[in-house]
Amino acid sequence: MPDALYADPRLAPLYDPLDPDRSDLEPYLAMVEEFGARRVLDVGCGTGTFACLLAERGHEVVGVDPAAASLKVAAAKPFADRVRWLLGDATTVPRVDADLATMTANVAQVFLTEDAWRETLLAIHAALRPGGRLVFETRDPARRAWENWTPERTLDQAHVPGVGGVRSWCEVLDVAEPLVSFRWTYVLDADGTTLTSDSTLRFRERAEVEESLRATGYRVDDVRDAPDRPGREFVFVATRA
Repeated sequence: MPDALYADPRLAPLYDPLDPDRSDLEPYLAMVEEFGARRVLDVGCGTGTFACLLAERGHEVVGVDPAAASLKVAAAKPFADRVRWLLGDATTVPRVDADLATMTANVAQVFLTEDAWRETLLAIHAALRPGGRLVFETRDPARRAWENWTPERTLDQAHVPGVGGVRSWCEVLDVAEPLVSFRWTYVLDADGTTLTSDSTLRFRERAEVEESLRATGYRVDDVRDAPDRPGREFVFVATRA
């Protein structure tokens, strides 16, 4: 089940207004051009920002996500009619012979078990054309990002059109490395409604990720730094061998 932030019809429309800076997508847009990708599979596409940016640039895009509420938000965006939207996860994607598959915004960390991660990598492998690439990011566990996920450091106040003021903050619920569980709380100032979304992420070491890629039929071509978060994340570039 996807987290409430993406699946709850009351929360999914807040995702973009509360996080409007999507400069994290710029390196992915650059890699689409770098690799000459025409057909792109966006795994965990969420509210569709990246997929629609690609469609605007003339790329053929398939976006898949397990949260219907997020896909509803995505479908209302400019150029959404040029994207093929699929409700499900990577294992439900038919063979699309993609040139490039992506998992942006640390989607790779939501797969908590070895089986779920392996199944996802194999499914993406099957959806790629021979020689197609997989690109994704994951946080470096050595940087212990969760130590900054405190109410004091994450408290935010934003105005959302049609909703009004929204206060939000994050707090860590449990750390049992490599798993970290946390909760986002949202308070709607208009009527005092409080909504929460609980999440758990898995923080994998670089060597662990590389080994999992090789074991599922990929060649690891490069491990890059995230330009907008230097030293904090690994960006993996792998080719379907």
